[in-house]
Amino acid sequence: MSFSLDMMLMVIESVHTVSPSPAEFDERERWVSVKFKGNEPPFSFVYNGRPSSELLSAWKVERQSSEIDSDRTEHKITYTDPETSLVVRCEAVKYHDFPIVEWTVYFKNEGSKNTPIISNVQAIDTILQKGANGEFVLNHHAGSPCTPYDYQPYRTTLSANTEKVITTSGGRSSNSDFPYFNVELPDEGYIIVVGWPGQWSAKFTGDSLNSLRVQAGQELTHFRLLPGEEIRTPLIVVQFWKGDRIHSQNIWRQWMMKHNLPNPPSHEMTACSSHQYGEMINANEANQIMFVDRYLEEGIKLDYWWMDAGWYVNETGWPNTGTWEVDTKRFPRGLRAITDHAHSKGVNIIVWFEPERVTPGTWLYKKHPEWLLGMTLLNLGNPEALQWLTDHVCNLIKEQGIDLYRNDFNMDPLEFWRKNDAEDRQGITEIRYIEGFLKYWDELRRRNPGMLIDTCASGGRRNDLETLCRSVPLLRSDYIFEPVSQQCHTYGIAQWIPFYGTGVIKTDSYTYRSNMCPHVTACWDMRDRDLDYDSIRRLYGQWLEIGDYYTGDFYPLTPYSLENDVWMAWQFNRSDIGEGMVQVFRRADSFYESARFKLNGLDPDATYTLTNFDLPDKINMTGRELMEKGLPITITDQPGAVVITYRKLR
Repeated sequence: MSFSLDMMLMVIESVHTVSPSPAEFDERERWVSVKFKGNEPPFSFVYNGRPSSELLSAWKVERQSSEIDSDRTEHKITYTDPETSLVVRCEAVKYHDFPIVEWTVYFKNEGSKNTPIISNVQAIDTILQKGANGEFVLNHHAGSPCTPYDYQPYRTTLSANTEKVITTSGGRSSNSDFPYFNVELPDEGYIIVVGWPGQWSAKFTGDSLNSLRVQAGQELTHFRLLPGEEIRTPLIVVQFWKGDRIHSQNIWRQWMMKHNLPNPPSHEMTACSSHQYGEMINANEANQIMFVDRYLEEGIKLDYWWMDAGWYVNETGWPNTGTWEVDTKRFPRGLRAITDHAHSKGVNIIVWFEPERVTPGTWLYKKHPEWLLGMTLLNLGNPEALQWLTDHVCNLIKEQGIDLYRNDFNMDPLEFWRKNDAEDRQGITEIRYIEGFLKYWDELRRRNPGMLIDTCASGGRRNDLETLCRSVPLLRSDYIFEPVSQQCHTYGIAQWIPFYGTGVIKTDSYTYRSNMCPHVTACWDMRDRDLDYDSIRRLYGQWLEIGDYYTGDFYPLTPYSLENDVWMAWQFNRSDIGEGMVQVFRRADSFYESARFKLNGLDPDATYTLTNFDLPDKINMTGRELMEKGLPITITDQPGAVVITYRKLR
């Protein structure tokens, strides 16, 4: 039994486990009425030195609403300055099946002269109110800077007269911090997400009047618009919730799966795997074909063969990027010989690209220096460069038989963007670059229907929502393999992103299970015939059995911790089919051999059959027992890991 990544990335419409409440929709409707139908727009800016709150009431305003489809309504608000003909347009989408609204703001100069300075553009600027009791608590996460604490959750209390500013660094959207926030009050709250594949900033300011001001957007904006010029701002998403914060995160996961994950026709969501052989600098046609055949020989069904960095013409190693042609010295028949062989065996192909970074001596460096920022960054805001890149990569995809396009990005672009801006055009280079980047991926998908994109960026450093509407992170972090960190990475990322991947290179149960997630990349050297292939096949088969459960609700069962003397556990629950799984880890220095974990989302009156992959006998327990008394677990190994599946008896 095996599942392909193509099958993974379509939302199964029946996967609705927890459900939004009427009160959550009511709160969203009240907010939409004020922000999109009333006179308090959810964004702000400064124009010619004056805040928009002083200006917009005197500008011409137009409002339109229309049904996009059965799940969505669009609300469009347009403000026009009668003096300078600056047009500010907010395009919002309200979801009928989730208590969520999203919007993007656009600025256009419809006059014949340059506009005055537009600055401090906040894609969201809103006041959240609270009652007399309780404080605002900001739930936020680390990004993925290649550390054990990637995706670590944080809780920051936002008291009166306090301010919390969170930004990414270097221009990659999850390079230092994650652009996903959950503002929590007792029994209610707001999820607020910034979709911007660039340098964003968010500020949370408490006051003494039981309110919290939330502002977020592109970090630096201070520019004039030329006649006819239009720019966009970051995508903003707000989800309204009542009751339990973990419940709200699971509503978010469902919305991500239904409305955001790439979903080519005939794909289903389940687990998938890919396999690679190191850097492609040492690869050639013969050893790539050999590796594909060796996996199949050992009974390990490949979904994808992953051809990583270095397949292109280069002289100093894989970082030497900028000549995107197949190295015919090592691949005399191109990559096509490998892809054709893999396809004949039922295996698809992933190929690595990093088109944005350019190094000296390469084709782009020598032939088109005018396309480069700082002679290093291919400027996707340059229409000619963007057109060449789109055409060239699409031709490679078709000619070489590539099934999945992997896009890496191993540099920080921010300084190159900002150094290219004039004093009265600060932020424009970044905006044009982001617009070009998104257009590039949209065009790749349009020209290659059904093709998937993997976003990497040094392992998880560009995982904002605009990027994830078009791609999935097959390598969530470049910090890989070590088991404790991998447990913690899953604990953090699964609250926000339903599909993500990592690598595995060990054959022991504790390490392998610590790396189990929706996508697993095997990194074994298949030339070594002394590997424990029996263990690999056993653990791989167990992982396949739990694949469908990753689409369910995610429940942390223990606190987050990187310490080595604790247990960590979580649950993925598919209440729509009455099944799920629990993963539990006893770390090396924990002196406890047993623990009990209260499960979530079960039918209290039903009986469930539980299977421990390491024990021969199944046991039965009621949903009420599992949720109130808890599931007892004993792990004698130190460290040790267990996987338990459960199924509701009909």
